[in-house]
Amino acid sequence: MRKHRIKEFLKQNCLAMLLSFSIPVVLMAVTYYFNDIYPGSKLTVLASDSFTQYANFHASFNNVLHGKQNIFYTWSGSLGLNYWALMAYYLNGLFTPFVFFFDNGNMADALYYLTLLKFGASGLAFWIFAHNTFKINRWFVVGLSVSYALMSYSVGYSEVIMWLDTFMYLPLIILGIHRLMDDKKPILLFVSYLLLFLSNFYMAFMVGVFSFLYFFARAIGNWSIYRKRIPTYLITSLLAGGASMITILPTIFDLSNNGESLSAITTFLTPDTGPWDFVAKSLVGVYDTSKFESMPFIYIGLFALIFCMFYFISNKIAIKNKLLFGSLFILVIASVYILPLNLAWHGMHSPNMLLFRFSFLFSFLVILLAGYGLEVFEKSDFNQLLNGVLGIAGLFIVFLIMSNKKRYGVITTMSLVVTIGLLAAYVLVLYFYAYQPKWKKWLPVLIVLLMSGEAFVNAQALVKGIKQDWNYPSRDLIAKPYPHIKALSDQAFEENETFFRMENLNPISLDDSFNFGYHGIGMFSSIRNRHSSQYMNALGFRSLGSNLQVHYENNTLLMDSLIGMKYTIAKGNLNKFGYEKIGQSGDYSLYKNDYALPLGIMTDKSIYKKEAVRNQTELFNYLSSSEGELFSFGEATMVDSKNVIVTEEENTVSFSEEEPNKIKSVTWLITVPANSQGYLSLVPTDLGAAVDTKVHVTVDGVTRRTDLRDDGQYHSIGYYDKTKTLKVTTSFTGGKQRTTLFKPDVVFLNTQEFEKSVKKIQERSVAFKTSGRKAQARTTSDKEEVLLTTIPYDKGWKAYIDGKQVTIPTFKDAFLAIPVPAGEHEINFVFLPQGFVMGTILFLLCILLFVGYIYRIKKELTIKIEA
Repeated sequence: MRKHRIKEFLKQNCLAMLLSFSIPVVLMAVTYYFNDIYPGSKLTVLASDSFTQYANFHASFNNVLHGKQNIFYTWSGSLGLNYWALMAYYLNGLFTPFVFFFDNGNMADALYYLTLLKFGASGLAFWIFAHNTFKINRWFVVGLSVSYALMSYSVGYSEVIMWLDTFMYLPLIILGIHRLMDDKKPILLFVSYLLLFLSNFYMAFMVGVFSFLYFFARAIGNWSIYRKRIPTYLITSLLAGGASMITILPTIFDLSNNGESLSAITTFLTPDTGPWDFVAKSLVGVYDTSKFESMPFIYIGLFALIFCMFYFISNKIAIKNKLLFGSLFILVIASVYILPLNLAWHGMHSPNMLLFRFSFLFSFLVILLAGYGLEVFEKSDFNQLLNGVLGIAGLFIVFLIMSNKKRYGVITTMSLVVTIGLLAAYVLVLYFYAYQPKWKKWLPVLIVLLMSGEAFVNAQALVKGIKQDWNYPSRDLIAKPYPHIKALSDQAFEENETFFRMENLNPISLDDSFNFGYHGIGMFSSIRNRHSSQYMNALGFRSLGSNLQVHYENNTLLMDSLIGMKYTIAKGNLNKFGYEKIGQSGDYSLYKNDYALPLGIMTDKSIYKKEAVRNQTELFNYLSSSEGELFSFGEATMVDSKNVIVTEEENTVSFSEEEPNKIKSVTWLITVPANSQGYLSLVPTDLGAAVDTKVHVTVDGVTRRTDLRDDGQYHSIGYYDKTKTLKVTTSFTGGKQRTTLFKPDVVFLNTQEFEKSVKKIQERSVAFKTSGRKAQARTTSDKEEVLLTTIPYDKGWKAYIDGKQVTIPTFKDAFLAIPVPAGEHEINFVFLPQGFVMGTILFLLCILLFVGYIYRIKKELTIKIEA
């Protein structure tokens, strides 16, 4: 009987389901195509840093699927990281395993297909919800599904690919609430909650709060019946939340333990908002920005807006329901303008661009109530509907006349014309739908075409806006250099059995190491170990502000040795002391560092003192027991400049453009002493003013480009065994027209003293073998010492000496360092995310409890039927 019902259901609804999935996919594919984005094309589907970050993280998940990466810990970025927590934010989506079928070098195409798949899944999920919720024409259900899948929020923030899963689960969660309340069937709600919570804890928080409020709004609307469902809802929600603790609990521990702080509430009102924001973003084809000072993305289609309006003006809808759902609207709108509410939706953590991340809830409310408005619309309601549409059109016109042109200058007359034209078209079609019964069969199809066309026009405008705002980068950014970098990375691994680190001086992005599977330094991620990054910043690896980024570039040979930087990939001659070229592929060469140290070094307990080893020189001298000066300083004399107006003050020098938008170039004369590695120190006086400024340093025909603000200050100018006078050219691009620096000087590392010190440390070094989430070594000492490693400290680590667990004292909350008794010992570090065991127990227990609860509900129902 059940098979027959399923067969009949599919027979009747297969076309509608297919259209709800395929129309959003086709419209977005065509939108991307018109913007030169398609498989094998020049551009990728994700914008700017988002592309490289998410592509590399998905590539790392591909490594997991192929058994090359551990699911709990990654050695790839920022010295080492809790991978379980990173997956909880970036990679736990239902479709992520799809990357298994792609090579890491073609991850751009994988993300293209994943993005389209998520748009289609959102449309299909809304169709399932609408089909089971609204008693309306099936074509209207398809049209609403297309509008939902291609709402401005999902298209405008489409570069943040892991958020798109949310729009697949949201309609199913609300449908699950309906089934629980109306039929006491909680399975759909439990499964949808659980999958969303497992997919992305961040967006799940917003949906969880909203759905909780939605349940009680609906319950109050029919309190006498629905109040009996409160225990079922709370039990289902709590058990789904408890089961999701397998990912959420370790992530909470990771965020709280590793320095993630809450944002302060500094004002009552949210800065950079305007009174007409919701009106402006309800017009067709409006993209302002998804960076700072943006308006919320709330557009979900004019047809939905019309019938949402009708819901509130129709006398067929109970006033109580209007007040209840209207209060949800008021809360979401107020949350845009009131800073404490705004932060509350974001987990009390202010968003870094991509603002008002909860605004999709407004869009969902619009389309939800539009469905209920459509249910009660009849021929006799047309005049009332027409008056409402005229009110909407009038509001748009008043907005265009009265609004602040400075804030709302992105709104064009064309947007208004298209919007008014579409409103008129919808009204005309609805008139014939109401008054011409003979056309009633086909007019809904025309409305679907209108809604799809509107969604396409809006998506096209948004993608063009993203293209200008963020820039869709070239696929070749990864695909072209991938085989060469991969070949050199593989060569390095073939030569080693023990742990080592490597980096690329001409990187594709900060997250390259995730893609290629090598052990790197650089990283850009919302999930990071801030304590470790802060100490790395003190050691010269630039990591500013909230430590979202860690940069390897422009540090010294001291840190290359201490963190075990055994290999470097670079274009052109590297010319660094101790580095020997051992391989080449394409434009890239592989260099081996003879002075790279292993993962561990034996030292004494004094290293735990708070005031000890505050910078790289102190750390290096302490570990080598040296007191001699490693560095000396010299002058850089300016001898030439191009397109530069130079302004010198006592301690600073400024370079202003003579002609706008042309490269500013300054040439320095520098004399490097014999047996020295030279570094030109470039430090901006104002880091904020140096944003986006790139500096190109050219020595002996080799140019390296780095970021003036985000990368380190020491630009290598080469190693020389004899005294040499050089001309070093620094060129500045991007950023502001005026670049101001502290007067550049030159730092010289005495390589002979450096070599002596490294050899002293090598005598006390400890080599580690790593495998997945484990690191193993053997130590021998005639007295009790401390084993200091460059493994980032995390409470998920456990240390074992000869199989017996020992406590791990904190070394600046940055690195693992444990006391080791005299004698020969086997050391093991084993990582398991803190909270994982408890989360796994809760996962299994809550699922079992829910199964038992379902059994109890069915048993009670059977007893009632028999009675």
